[in-house]
Amino acid sequence: MRTTSVEKPKAIDSSEEPRRNSGIPLELGWLKQVQVNKSAAERRTSTLTARRTVKKQWQAAWLLKGVSCIDLTTLAGDDTPGRVRRLCAKARHPVRTALLEAMGVADLGITVGAICVYPSMVSHAVQALEGSGIPVASVAAAFPAGLSPMKSRLEEIHYALREGAAEIDIVITRQHVLTGDWQALYEEVAAFRDACGEAHLKTILATGELGTLRNVQKASLVAMMAGADFIKTSTGKETENATLPVSLTMARAIREYRDRTGYKVGFKPAGGIRTAKDAMEPELFRFGASSLLTDIERQLEYHVTGRYSAQYHQPLP
Repeated sequence: MRTTSVEKPKAIDSSEEPRRNSGIPLELGWLKQVQVNKSAAERRTSTLTARRTVKKQWQAAWLLKGVSCIDLTTLAGDDTPGRVRRLCAKARHPVRTALLEAMGVADLGITVGAICVYPSMVSHAVQALEGSGIPVASVAAAFPAGLSPMKSRLEEIHYALREGAAEIDIVITRQHVLTGDWQALYEEVAAFRDACGEAHLKTILATGELGTLRNVQKASLVAMMAGADFIKTSTGKETENATLPVSLTMARAIREYRDRTGYKVGFKPAGGIRTAKDAMEPELFRFGASSLLTDIERQLEYHVTGRYSAQYHQPLP
C-alpha cells in the first residue's frame, strides 16, 4: 500500500458558527418578484460538469470532507434494528482505518454527518451511536407523501423527538405550491418548526413534483421564511430527484434569503447522487445519498493504492 497524505482541515472557530434561522413574516411581495429563467439555469449548470476538478491529495481531502456531509440513510419497508445498527457502525467508521492511516488522517475522527431513519428506528440508532457525537435524523410528517392529517403529522414529529432524534426531515404538502397557496405552506412549515423545538428542521420540497423552477424558488423562500434550518430537494422516492438546475435554483434562494435576512440556511440535495464525481461544512450542507459513501471509499482506495477493489462495489447494508 502506498503511503500518501492529505492536508488536514483547519479547526472551525466556534465564533463563526451560523446563527440559527428563526424565520421572518411571510412576504408575498417578495414572492411576486420571483423569476427563474429555466434555459439560463440549464446552460449555467451544463458548464459545471465540464470544469477541471482537483486531483491527488486535494481531491482526497475533498472526498473526506464529503464523507462528513453525508446523511447515511435507510428508509425501506423492511428496515430492522439489526440493519440500523450495521448502518450506525458504518457511520462511526465510514472509511477503512488502513486508508485513513495511509493518508495520515486517522486522528481526525472522521464520521458521517448524521444517520437518517424512520421514527420507529430512532431509538435503535440513538443507542448504537451513543458517545459518537453523530446526530440521528428522522423523517416525519407522513413521509414521503405528506398527506396525513396535520395532527398526526405533528405527533409523528413529537414521537421521533421523544425517541431521541436531533434532526427532523419533513415533507411539504405539494398541493400548496401547485395551487399557489403560500400562506398555507408558510403556516405548515412554521407549525413543523415549532414542533421541532431545539431539533433542526430539514424541509423536503419534493422538487420533482413542483412543476417549475419558479415554484421551486418560491417554495424554498417560503420554507426559509417559516424557519427551516435546511431545505432539501427530494424524498428520494420521486421519479425525478436532485438535478443541477434545481440545486442551482435552491442555492440562489438560500443566498438571496441570507442577503436579505442575515440567516444562513443549509442545503441538502437528495436522490440521484451516487458517485463522488457527482458530488462544505455539515452544519450547512448535507448529501442525502448513502450510496455515495461506497463510491467515495473506492476513490480514496484508488488514491492510496492505485487500484479499486471489486468488493467495495457492494452497496451499504
